[in-house]
Amino acid sequence: MHLPTLSARGTFAVAVLAMLVASGPVAAQAVAAVPSVFNSGDTAWMLVCTVLVLLMTVPGIMLFYSGMMRAKNALSVVAHVFAATAVVTLVWAALGYSLAFTPGNGLVGDFSRVWSNGLIGASVKAHTSAPTVPESAFFLFQLAFAIISFALVIGATVERLRLSATIFFAGLWTLLVYAPVAHWVWQPTGWLAAMGHMDFAGGTVVHIAAGISGLVAAKVVGPRKGFGKEPMVPHNLLITVIGAGLLWAGWFGFNAGSAFEASSRAVGALLATQVAACVGAFVWGLCEYMQHGKFGVLGMATGAIAGLIAVTPASGYVGVVGATSIGFVAAIACYLAVTRFKALTGIDDTLDVFALHWVGGFVGTVLTPVFALKEIAPITSTVFTNLTGALAVTLFAGAMTYVVLLIVRPLAGLRVTDKEESLGLDLAQHGEMVAGS
Repeated sequence: MHLPTLSARGTFAVAVLAMLVASGPVAAQAVAAVPSVFNSGDTAWMLVCTVLVLLMTVPGIMLFYSGMMRAKNALSVVAHVFAATAVVTLVWAALGYSLAFTPGNGLVGDFSRVWSNGLIGASVKAHTSAPTVPESAFFLFQLAFAIISFALVIGATVERLRLSATIFFAGLWTLLVYAPVAHWVWQPTGWLAAMGHMDFAGGTVVHIAAGISGLVAAKVVGPRKGFGKEPMVPHNLLITVIGAGLLWAGWFGFNAGSAFEASSRAVGALLATQVAACVGAFVWGLCEYMQHGKFGVLGMATGAIAGLIAVTPASGYVGVVGATSIGFVAAIACYLAVTRFKALTGIDDTLDVFALHWVGGFVGTVLTPVFALKEIAPITSTVFTNLTGALAVTLFAGAMTYVVLLIVRPLAGLRVTDKEESLGLDLAQHGEMVAGS
């Protein structure tokens, strides 16, 4: 297939972004029209939750992913996550937040918060979604979400993607995929928000978007050498379990923090999160026992992650029964996807980003209206509404990720050489290695 030139591809991506911004009136006004009275308890809670979500990436995802690598690539994934964290932070502060969380139009925000304009100083206001905390606290919390969203994508292409490619990929993906999707769902002017799409903490915005993006990236980059022909076993599961524990703990900030206040709703979200994680771990363990006669440690950790992913969109809407049901369904669905998807498709999604995050996010998104309780919050969507949002984000994120990778390929290359891959990325790309590898 003939690919367009770099100039054409770059121009296309910029044109798409410009079109989205220009398709409605540019809002020059502040995000909150009137001064807000900030609640110190809510502000403190949001800062704590921001730190918890950041810990999910550095070092949570780092350890969770690194332990599942072969020893010769254990440090490389850490380097990719570090680099992505830095790039996403800078892009978010410069433009990403403004595109995601300013009024703009139904597709994307405007430029009123470019370079974080209006977020620092005594005149800072509140965002309409979090009226009791300074907008700067909301900005930081959403930054942590943007960081971990791309960090999840990295797991699909580890052990063969260049670090230079990750640097470009992270910046472009944040602007062209994550920011528009976040605007659609979480900014009140977004088209999915206007439809009533229910996603409390990121089942659609984070997990569906990251899951399909990881799948597309794995397909474009291609499989690892020896994939399906030689064993590629984790080098240190204890590191992975420690990472899973950090993810589990950080998820309380991820979900309960999405209430944007220290309230009973935040407490309910935290409870739903814990219940779904435990159900996921137990059910996954049972699935492995029924198939292999053993409860695997990695399996139980993965099951907990599956439950956490699935309850994310529902956590601020459901009770214990809903969390239990969602965790149960997600554990079975993700178990089947993880154990069968690669063999069925031949796509080397290294760490099962699609099978966990897209499948779990899809299950949770579709089931959120089913188990939502009006006693907790208004029920604004139906299964059809949330299904529409899930499919729209899948199609958009998948297509735009493909475009982004077409841009990145001539800029930085995508894959390391065969020689570097055989040697291992730790030594080939970083000149370092884990002792004993």
